[in-house]
Amino acid sequence: MTSRLLRTLGTALVGAMFLAACGSDKPKPVALESLTPKIAGRVVWQAKVDGARFALSVAGQGDRFIAAGDDGTVLALDAASGRELWRASAGGRISAGVGSDGRWSAVVTQANEVVVFDGAQVSWRARLPARTVTAPLVAGERVFVMTVDRTVHAFDAVDGRRLWVLQRPGEALTLGQAGLLTSYRDTLIVGQGPRLAGVDPLKGAVRWEVPIASPRGTNEVERLADLIGPPVRIGRFFCARSFQAAVGCVDADRGALQWARNVGGIQAVGGDDKVIVGADASDRISAWRFAGGEPAWTNEKFLHRATSGFVSVGKTVVFGDGDGFVHFLDRDSGDAVLRLATDGTPVVGTPALAGTTMLVVTRGGGLFALRPE
Repeated sequence: MTSRLLRTLGTALVGAMFLAACGSDKPKPVALESLTPKIAGRVVWQAKVDGARFALSVAGQGDRFIAAGDDGTVLALDAASGRELWRASAGGRISAGVGSDGRWSAVVTQANEVVVFDGAQVSWRARLPARTVTAPLVAGERVFVMTVDRTVHAFDAVDGRRLWVLQRPGEALTLGQAGLLTSYRDTLIVGQGPRLAGVDPLKGAVRWEVPIASPRGTNEVERLADLIGPPVRIGRFFCARSFQAAVGCVDADRGALQWARNVGGIQAVGGDDKVIVGADASDRISAWRFAGGEPAWTNEKFLHRATSGFVSVGKTVVFGDGDGFVHFLDRDSGDAVLRLATDGTPVVGTPALAGTTMLVVTRGGGLFALRPE
């Protein structure tokens, strides 16, 4: 297959997944039980962007959030108050973003152009050969971009020079969903199909790679097992989901698998040094002990509610659902302890953290800052 066909198939798969999620034959979401809050928490401020048809990431940097809307708006907000610090435009509709190190922020447009801002000013633009749905990574005065075929492009953050390109042997089919792209010390951490790879950020050479899943199935779609971002970082360990195949943790110092469990699911996992938490394709939520991957608990009270990615906040695990509710579960038991409403449209992506404030994004373009107390 040509790379163009791969990208088309990857995009078509996402479209099929989205249509399936919205179809009339989808199982009816489980009704939410009445809940007496066990902890305090509230929406402390909210803002609005054009919308989030794609699961646009929010970058939490120190005391601020960098967010974007479908229309190309990029803005920085004070995490404590929601006050707008600056606003800029990418000059076109966005397909992926935002990545930021606090100074430079990067998004990718639907015209396959990476746009990098220095504060509120556009610093440079560069054309990409393929569509991108993974938020760029900005680190070490470099901008790293992963296209939908899982090719990684490295640019100089200052002037936009293309430094290197890492193109691995092509998979038969790649997932048109946000992949895994992050960093650890002097290593770039990249998802390449079901494998987690450690890459030299200066040269683009692969230092190590570890499979989290072993793809199975009778056709290319069934064998699709790309890693989904963002991962959970716990010290030197990175834990992530392989699409509809497994959840596992990798030791980035040794380039070795810590543990993996065969389990389905399509959204990013969350967690901390106690448990790793994620939902399967039916939104059955499970927790595995971080130390060895043994099952810790299961919660079946959110079946078919279109859960978002998960994030750990203190002793709670937080996620959103398709009706715009944000749920807080006790980390140790899996019991619901708090529920907060947003705008009634689905929570997309994974909640972002900046200090003690968490920001969730809804498909309707709502930015809701939450603070458990």
